[in-house]
Amino acid sequence: MVSPIIPLSLLVLLLSVSLANSASLQQNFFQCLKLNSGTKSSPDSLIYIPSNPSFTSILDSTAQNLRCLVPSAPKPEFIFTPDGDSLVQAAVICSKKLGIHFIVRSGGHDYEGISYVSEIETPFIIIDLVKLRGINVDIKSNTAWVQAGATTGELYYRIYEKSSIHGFPAGLCTSLGIGGHITGGAYGSMMRKYGLGVDNVIDAKIVDANGRILDRKAMGEDLFWAIRGGGGGSFGILLWWKVKLVPVPPTVTVFTVTKSLEQGATKILHRWQEVAPNIDENLFIRVIIQPSSAENKTQRTVTTSYNALFLGGARTLLQIMKKSFPELGLTRKDCLETSWIKSVLYVAGFPSGTPPEVLLKGKPTFKNFFKAKSDFVRKPIPETGLEGLWQRLLIEDSPLMIWNPYGGKMNQFSESDTPFPHRNGTLYKIQYLTLWEKGDKNPAKHIDWIRKLYNFMGLYVSSFPREAYVNYRDLDLGENTKNSRTYEKARSWGYSYYKNNFEKLVRIKTQVDPQNVFRHEQSIPTRRF
Repeated sequence: MVSPIIPLSLLVLLLSVSLANSASLQQNFFQCLKLNSGTKSSPDSLIYIPSNPSFTSILDSTAQNLRCLVPSAPKPEFIFTPDGDSLVQAAVICSKKLGIHFIVRSGGHDYEGISYVSEIETPFIIIDLVKLRGINVDIKSNTAWVQAGATTGELYYRIYEKSSIHGFPAGLCTSLGIGGHITGGAYGSMMRKYGLGVDNVIDAKIVDANGRILDRKAMGEDLFWAIRGGGGGSFGILLWWKVKLVPVPPTVTVFTVTKSLEQGATKILHRWQEVAPNIDENLFIRVIIQPSSAENKTQRTVTTSYNALFLGGARTLLQIMKKSFPELGLTRKDCLETSWIKSVLYVAGFPSGTPPEVLLKGKPTFKNFFKAKSDFVRKPIPETGLEGLWQRLLIEDSPLMIWNPYGGKMNQFSESDTPFPHRNGTLYKIQYLTLWEKGDKNPAKHIDWIRKLYNFMGLYVSSFPREAYVNYRDLDLGENTKNSRTYEKARSWGYSYYKNNFEKLVRIKTQVDPQNVFRHEQSIPTRRF
């Protein structure tokens, strides 16, 4: 069949109509904002349209996964960057009134880019909370109020400004937007001592589907439960978290010890699986696994780097390691005693000597094209399984795995205390990544590789359901579509992320947002009961 030839004049006309509709959409939104925001300042300077010279830089600024920024990816009609709570409130009211689909971005770390790309619904706009970065630390009450657009690094720094013996147990990456980060759970290097970020939240402020600003008392305990681990973009727009600070010692110790296959990595990692979840709760030892050049530089090997934080001095750490994990061979020379704030920089991978003020930059240090997946492990993987894993890692260009230990405080929570269910009985979590460079002519081969690896690992990880971490979002697990946002469809990924808590989340969603105002590819669906 011969494709019909569309006259140039018709193409020009269609483009003109599209531009006119876009301009009309922006104009109507702008007028509605002025009527509903209650602020004297003009919001026009907060709106970026595609013809604005700053549009692309704003769109790209915090987006972490370059795979979601390719030219073919759908782009928003405009980006709205509110600089106050009332403008977020007005944005919800106006979007609802005008029938505009919106997505919300706090830090841009969504692994599938759903905070800045909508593949299932166009046109759409982005409500970007980048200008909402207020942090009020109160050491006297051991609390802090943090705006959703602030990063974890900014929060850590503002705590450090007031006290060297306080901290907060959240992400290892310092450019995470605190708004979205905590909605998914928020794990970090102090999770075995103090639990997750969600376990240390005591209040919040959100904009609900009716455009109301609600705190914990006003929203009620069910909705407060749902936003602490039920994933972002389903129940409202997070404005503020009130978090509980935790004590940290004046001196902590960090280390990184790397073992290659030739140095017995397989047996040491097998032993780590038994040790890391059960060792002293002040000690967090994660493992970073990737191929590298062997010593002869003609072949590749696999290296396992044990990257750790201990809430105490090196002497005590060495005693614990000698008793519980002598196989690693940790020495005093491997250990670096430092302050908690400098340990944040160390674990995040900043070069030695980097001043803490770098945390105020709030920009992602890791930007790449990548695809990721996750698993939770409940029984040790045998050495034969590890050897099969090595074979698969060695054939991929740039794979990366990170294993994070559980246990300690995490075992003291029930699966239903928050929507985050991966608690007692979990040994560790696996993050899988494959990365590629711009210009790679066959990115599909990397995605195919990680899917095959994920299938192979199914023998060794949790099952019924096969659990996954919502903050490592994976659309391979299933997704809503524009014409199908059904409960039945969502169960496939809902149970992976939330286990039985999915049912309660659906019930709360149906109560607080029956019109499904807050929606995206993996938002919690509504259901008729």
